[in-house]
Amino acid sequence: MRVAVVYKYESDHAREVLDYLRDFSRQTGHDIEEIDPDTPDGTGFCRTYDIVEYPTMVALSDGGQLQSMWRGRPLPTISEVSFYV
Repeated sequence: MRVAVVYKYESDHAREVLDYLRDFSRQTGHDIEEIDPDTPDGTGFCRTYDIVEYPTMVALSDGGQLQSMWRGRPLPTISEVSFYV
């Protein structure tokens, strides 16, 4: 499984996402991949999974199939996301 969060690093929601990532890592021992939609790879990722709102968190199977998606605020609970790591 792969869990990623797509957000703009220079935005009003960046601090909230960074705090969430730190708390998630502390509580679960796992990290969430960060994707910047303003990079070529990030743009392709957003196109593939139809992500147009930030922050968006996605859980993907090992084959890249979408398992779950959380768009915008509030961010999902850590227990909701930890199910996928």
